Amino acid sequence: MYKNQITFKLSIFIFILFAYSCHNNQNKSKKVAINKTEKIVVRLEKYKLKKAKQIITAKENKEKFKEIDNLEISHTNFNNEHQITVFVNPHKTFQTIEGFGGALTDASAETFYKLSKDKQKEFLNAYFDKKTGIGYNLFRTPINSCDFSSESYAYGDTKDDIALTNFSIDHDKKYRIPFIKEVQSLVGDEFRIFASPWSPPAWMKTNNDMLHGGKLKSEYFQTWANYYVRFFEEYKKQGINFWGLTVQNEPLATQIWESCIYTAEEEKDFVKNFLGPTLAKSPFKDTKIIIWDHNRGPMVQRAMTAYDDHEASKYIWGTGLHWYVEDNYDNVKLLHEAYPDKKLLFTEGCLYPFDYNRLGEWHWGEEYAKSIIHDLNNSVVGWTDWNILLDEKGGPNHVGNYCYAPVIANTKTNELIYMTSYFYLGHFSKYIRPGAQRVLCSSTTDKILTTAFINKDNSIAVVALNTQDEDHDFNIVIVHQKISCSLPKHSINTVLINK
Repeated sequence: MYKNQITFKLSIFIFILFAYSCHNNQNKSKKVAINKTEKIVVRLEKYKLKKAKQIITAKENKEKFKEIDNLEISHTNFNNEHQITVFVNPHKTFQTIEGFGGALTDASAETFYKLSKDKQKEFLNAYFDKKTGIGYNLFRTPINSCDFSSESYAYGDTKDDIALTNFSIDHDKKYRIPFIKEVQSLVGDEFRIFASPWSPPAWMKTNNDMLHGGKLKSEYFQTWANYYVRFFEEYKKQGINFWGLTVQNEPLATQIWESCIYTAEEEKDFVKNFLGPTLAKSPFKDTKIIIWDHNRGPMVQRAMTAYDDHEASKYIWGTGLHWYVEDNYDNVKLLHEAYPDKKLLFTEGCLYPFDYNRLGEWHWGEEYAKSIIHDLNNSVVGWTDWNILLDEKGGPNHVGNYCYAPVIANTKTNELIYMTSYFYLGHFSKYIRPGAQRVLCSSTTDKILTTAFINKDNSIAVVALNTQDEDHDFNIVIVHQKISCSLPKHSINTVLINK
């Protein structure tokens, strides 16, 4: 009897203790949940909208970077799916931007130096000044010649010069190197440049020709890897340091100009066994190696061949892509999802064939903006146009492959002509700065294309594109705060928030 009473009392005590513990844990859970909610609210309040302005480039009235200050900011509880709305969440961040820019080719440099000093200054300010221009900072330049050179040449033309004793960049010292240095001095610390070969010297190739495809001979794999290092060494002596390189421009294209073919396996093996180890042992070990450098179509297959090989993959920073043939935007997204630790860089795009009489057509800019928005939303970290400047023929070009550039120089009249592509590109490069992070941005309609970024100064840039024949009013909504905007037909705008 006595033992049963003790057992009963002990059971009651344990029950009370258990009940108290459960009650206390429930309170703790509620408290944690409350605190968690409070933290989110506090965090969101940091992005309370203080001011916003809209910058518009529109076909109607030919407006370029027109600013509308003090946009109305009001409270909203979204409850109308028929109102075009762009939702932005600055706390959901994605890739970090390296920058925007174009290619500093022989053609661009030669054209630049045919202009008067006043026009050279105008050009430099237009592209590289962060306030009065569009603030380019990311650039590409060829190793050896490309189609946009006045002639075909290599730095090491001496047959079987395996030691590269006669390697020389004297050709580039006339136009290209001074041009790059002009750009570098204006851009400053944000300057990034990567190099791309179109072809090894003819004597290293199976067709004994820098043009018309052909392949790198296996006995010259190491010599060719050394060639990249020599190029970097010689350019460094001129005060130019490279951020990255692509292994080969368009390695599946046999062209009438400089070209060289690699299969996916060949490119992978060249990086794994020669280029990667050679750079790793050199003073340029931090140079970023970018594979593929060709169209979006086969990019997934090309990249996975290299990425799935651990020894090759460890040397590779990311994949370069072009926009020719088809759009294939989904392939960019798929590659990022499959290999999220690897980067994606748009390395070349241009419009062609050249026609001087069509320079003023509005749609050229829209072509650029569509591609840029899709690529950014699929995790591309930088976007480089092709030639930054061309002449009144769309050159110079030693094979007649004439193209457009955002700025055309009529060297006969000393005139600079700004295509709409220049202004549309500027809506990204001027307001989405290096180090910016893409943030969650979704739209309730397909009528406009949008993307959004938060800059390092905590300003938010929302870019919206309208390629249709009708105007659209829309709202940007950030945490129950609404900014009302207008988007004229055939226009692009950037809304800067808290800038």
